[in-house]
Amino acid sequence: MSSRLDLRALLERVEAAAPVDAVMVVAAELSAALGARAVSFLIADFSGHALVRLGTVTPAGTATRRSGTDSADTVPLEGSDYGEVLRTQRAAVVDLDTGSRVLVPVTDRGDALGVLELVLPVEPDTQVLADVAAAGHALAYVLIANRRHTDLFEWGQRTTPFSLAAEIQRRLLPASFTCEAGQFTVSGWLEPAATVGGDTFDWSLDRHQLRVSITDAVGHDVAASLLATLLVGSLRNERRAGSDLRTQARVASESVERHLPPGQFVTGQVLEVDLATGIARIVNAGHPLPLRLRDGVVEEVELLVDLPFGVEPDRGYRVQEVQLLPGDRLVLLTDGMLEREAEAVDIGTVLSGTAAMHPRQLVHALGAAVVASSDTELGDDATVVCLDWYGGESRLRESDNGASAGHASR
Repeated sequence: MSSRLDLRALLERVEAAAPVDAVMVVAAELSAALGARAVSFLIADFSGHALVRLGTVTPAGTATRRSGTDSADTVPLEGSDYGEVLRTQRAAVVDLDTGSRVLVPVTDRGDALGVLELVLPVEPDTQVLADVAAAGHALAYVLIANRRHTDLFEWGQRTTPFSLAAEIQRRLLPASFTCEAGQFTVSGWLEPAATVGGDTFDWSLDRHQLRVSITDAVGHDVAASLLATLLVGSLRNERRAGSDLRTQARVASESVERHLPPGQFVTGQVLEVDLATGIARIVNAGHPLPLRLRDGVVEEVELLVDLPFGVEPDRGYRVQEVQLLPGDRLVLLTDGMLEREAEAVDIGTVLSGTAAMHPRQLVHALGAAVVASSDTELGDDATVVCLDWYGGESRLRESDNGASAGHASR
């Protein structure tokens, strides 16, 4: 079976189509070029435990959910070929009675967006498989570009309804939950409580620094989300204005004190990693200490503790330095990972055996462990950010269709 897939022509047709039709255009092009009997895109849902097959409703079709002519079918990840493709970031070919099912990851910089599935009449050769994998990577860019213009993909990802607080919280998180680069990989995950607890994480990369934050606003539901909005908005505004770390922390704290009633506060850590030296400069505002995995040993990173944001901002914040070494894994947590229902999970023990895990897998595994330890629903948000530091001089990242080659098999 030979490939006749023209990626340039495919992207031109996507650009000419309406945003809501972008995935359908990709499917049609793949079907025509490869003679596929079926092509579908399965987007990762917000729970992290399932994929959602997006399509259009037909009279004979079945769907988990429907909205007008659009359908969404939920496919559990655990124990499935889809889950393995998403985990390993490797294509899979499954033999069928007549033909083959081809599954490839849809990924950008390590952020696993979903899986592209094709049913082909024959087993694909190496070139066809490579072309389908490249189409999966191209689909990641199509998705990122077109989701700005439609709620269709967001609707598909919501396998459970969002509360207003959850909607607000979602908007505070970064657009990508994983970012791979030549010198580091960073991933984050948030397991929401029954009533949103005000957790957030964020990051941004410039030419010389990686900036990361994790925060936990006091309270629950909409009030906590609004408090988190004020804090994160202030941090981002100062960061984007070019303010240094101490100023970002001080202004954010002043904003909480100035605009909200007494008693409102946010714990958090804000850090920036110098990409040339590996020195992490950290502000610790009343937050649980980070954990570091180095040479198989897990230990807390000893930091001086300043007051939470919103509590006596005039006292200022200390900027502390931590030297990262190549091979270090730094894990930031909120207290929802450590207390009440989560107390049965020994985070240190879990971390000690995770050196071979991609950070994306680790944050999901820790979140799942905390959820599993709870008899009912989480009483507080549980959030974790994992930073793997490779160090060295600035260099290009080795990528395999959207995933770093060094991590793809993990």
